Amino acid sequence: MAPAGEKASPRAQGKRPATDNDGSISPPSLKRKAQSAISKSAVASFFTPASQKPKDRTTWNERSPNVKTPATLLVAKYLPEKTDDAIKPEDSQPSPAKHKIAAFDLDATLVKTASGKVHASDAADWQWWHPSVPDRLKQLHSEGYHVVVFTNQGGLTLHAPPKSNPPKALKNRVAEFRQKCSVILGRLDIPITLYAATAKDIFRKPRIGMWIELKDDYDLTDGDIDHENSIFVGDAGGRLVVTSDAASRKDFSCSDRNLAHNIGIPFQTPEEFFLGEQPRGFVRDFDVATFPFPDGDHPPLFERRNPQDLVLLVGPPGAGKSTFFWKHLEPLGYARINQDILKTKPKCFKVASELLEEGQSVAVDNTNPNPDVRAQWVELARKFKVPVRCVWLNTPLQLCEHNDAARSLNKPLNPEDRTVLPRLAFTGFTSRFKEPKLAEGFQDIVEVDFAFRGTKEEHDIWARYWV
Repeated sequence: MAPAGEKASPRAQGKRPATDNDGSISPPSLKRKAQSAISKSAVASFFTPASQKPKDRTTWNERSPNVKTPATLLVAKYLPEKTDDAIKPEDSQPSPAKHKIAAFDLDATLVKTASGKVHASDAADWQWWHPSVPDRLKQLHSEGYHVVVFTNQGGLTLHAPPKSNPPKALKNRVAEFRQKCSVILGRLDIPITLYAATAKDIFRKPRIGMWIELKDDYDLTDGDIDHENSIFVGDAGGRLVVTSDAASRKDFSCSDRNLAHNIGIPFQTPEEFFLGEQPRGFVRDFDVATFPFPDGDHPPLFERRNPQDLVLLVGPPGAGKSTFFWKHLEPLGYARINQDILKTKPKCFKVASELLEEGQSVAVDNTNPNPDVRAQWVELARKFKVPVRCVWLNTPLQLCEHNDAARSLNKPLNPEDRTVLPRLAFTGFTSRFKEPKLAEGFQDIVEVDFAFRGTKEEHDIWARYWV
């Protein structure tokens, strides 16, 4: 049974890949010697007539996160040519009771640039991260592991927006990436599947969309997988600097380690897995472990003080304002004013005025970042001679981004069907925010620190890494 909160496979949701090849995965011939790099002439062979070059055994397809969205996941499946003398003894053995997965990041884990640049200059600009890489992956296959690659490739665009005219260089990136990966997989010459996430959606690490696709492709459930003896290897482990040596510089993110956590399998860096180095210290910018599911009852966060009043919620997107309203204000009889629903600020003031005129208490569920914005609502409350109170949700920005992603990517947490917000929505709030003060005209200010408030099933979804 899939863990609580895990989405059904995108394929089960009705999406169909543009092209697909579901041939069975068969053991490889191990006759080729591992090589550490590719020459430009090897890349050029892609453009020679098929009759003059070996068959490319990599098949490609594209997949969408849902039926309404263009494809954002690029999938490569390599199957070696199988001959009678290449059949290994374990081929005739029954499938294992539990399947082991050996998953790897691509860049700075399996390969690196030959030029020394951060990003490859062309399809030929690569070499093995370490000479031991190809033999180690072949060994894993011989030991019965399913070997796969999960890579974020945000520089690729599979389908440009309608009426856009992307530059030629951008269009060529996908073709060059496919060329490079076909050669890499061919050099390994083992059954292997590569998943490349090109957008900031459910497929992007540390989100588990690529893992769900893998299970669907290999016809596995969570119960079929030996999580304890599976592994994910990647360079984005949140490692800290220990010396001034470039080899031990701070990792750019913790997304690979967080993906392993989300899946529930062990994690290692390339240095640990391929070179046997000891683990380095690491840190997460935001750690879900600091927000366990709360046990027991909690005192109410808000109590009514007036027969009628206006409550102004203050906080960045994703701070939990709407959740606070539904759990604490709506049961007390407050009507909600929200610009995402009403669309314009004038409409918000119009509806709020009508409700106050009728004697209704009102809660304004917007970000309300600074005194100038808040003053308009304070003035409206004075016009109707009702007190105005402030609820300040003092939630850190990184936590807000996590909340927003967890909400937008999971239907059980998203009753209003909100889409994921751009990072500018969070940084823009920060640039405009001024802490609320009683001098602005508030009767009181209720400051609320974040704590997860919801069911255990909702917490199981929320307590994965989503950013």
